[in-house]
Amino acid sequence: MIRRTINELAAMAGAELANTNANRNAMVETDRLIEGVMTDTRAAKPGSLFVPIRGERFDGHDFVQDAVNNGAAAALWCRDVVIPDGLTIPLLLVDDTLAAIQQLSAAYRSHLKTKVIGITGSNGKTSTKDILAGLLATTFKTQKTPGNFNNHLGVPLTLLQLEEDTEMAVVEMGMSDLGEIAMLSRLAQPDAAIITSISEVHLGDLHTRERIIEAKLEIMQGLQPGSPLIYNADNPQFVRALGANPLIDELKLVPFGSEAGHAYYPTGYVTNETGTTFTISDRACPVLFTPLLGRHQMLNALGAIAAARYCGVTYENIRQGLREAAVTGMRNEQIRLGSSLVINDAYKSNPASLRAALDMLYCVHPDKKKIAVIGNMVELGEEAAELHRNIGSELQMEQIDLLVTIGEMAAELGAAARARYPQAAVLHCEDKAAITELLREQLREPSVVLIKGSRALQLEDIITALRTEESVAS
Repeated sequence: MIRRTINELAAMAGAELANTNANRNAMVETDRLIEGVMTDTRAAKPGSLFVPIRGERFDGHDFVQDAVNNGAAAALWCRDVVIPDGLTIPLLLVDDTLAAIQQLSAAYRSHLKTKVIGITGSNGKTSTKDILAGLLATTFKTQKTPGNFNNHLGVPLTLLQLEEDTEMAVVEMGMSDLGEIAMLSRLAQPDAAIITSISEVHLGDLHTRERIIEAKLEIMQGLQPGSPLIYNADNPQFVRALGANPLIDELKLVPFGSEAGHAYYPTGYVTNETGTTFTISDRACPVLFTPLLGRHQMLNALGAIAAARYCGVTYENIRQGLREAAVTGMRNEQIRLGSSLVINDAYKSNPASLRAALDMLYCVHPDKKKIAVIGNMVELGEEAAELHRNIGSELQMEQIDLLVTIGEMAAELGAAARARYPQAAVLHCEDKAAITELLREQLREPSVVLIKGSRALQLEDIITALRTEESVAS
């Protein structure tokens, strides 16, 4: 994590020092070494810098004393906020604390010798981040974006958590509007970038697929000339937009995907309940295995492999890293409940990720009953109902014994499926408690259950209830 004196931090953030005469020896005070930056008072550690962030319904300045009580030794501070009586820690005065932490993180990044790999995309960016970090860690000291810290605040915090001797950093970048990825890329100054698959996510915010693609391509704006841009080339609309972008003349393009002709593509694969075994287009690469389920995770692995090879990781180390791959929770997370398998994919849902999850469900455990619990997909704008119905009409119900939907839009999906299959094979539940009760009965025989929905539904609560009941019963 960042370790700098108060004076150095002030210079890096473009801040004016205040409150430095609160103690007797101001010179010693401003030369004090600060270790780490925190925005959550509960996470403040002795000697850290507290950054109060303003939101629509909160102001972090109101909680500065809590940060001090937990050890914060200095704080960024908005000039227009009155300094409370009795606050004695040094303050770094700025016009906007969010802009200041962004500036601070960019300055710190420029001091580091760390090689940064930036990742964005509609689907698979977190899984790709996790896979790539695992591959790089076989060879280098590696850090990655913690959790889902991929926005205008999360990326600066990720950069400021990097150790000076970290060799590789994998930084995930998300967005909700145009311009955000460009800003994050300029902060992170990536040495290489990966763009995973592009889909209808953010239609509600950006309204068109063209604008979604435009937003993702902004990651190029922080890349230096000659840097590799590694991208999923399976989307023709994205490939056309990339080809028309003038920045590609300065970059090394590395396409990957499911089709032959890309720099990296699978030449064969088998997915079952233990994971995915596959071979790739580079004949120097051995047969690979990952415990992650589904063809989509194999494609995520291809993007990670391309980046790892650019960084100098051998295929033998890639093989080792893939065998040990693990991704952030609630993304194809496998949970055993007695003789049944529950696949927790409840972190988010959109048409592309739902199709991928269903394809995975079709492939595993052909000897067991298959149940799909599907909740609403969000951020789809005016096309939401149509996109749900499209999924319902595509379902391979001969591969699913029971489809259970929850949510108004998911009901549209179920209605489209019910028009083609028996009424008893498609059920709609009004709440999670009803689904839990239904699954309790269904899991009396060996089953595979996919639970897939957007974050707002928190469908993982169903799994928590089932696991609690299993624990009590045992």
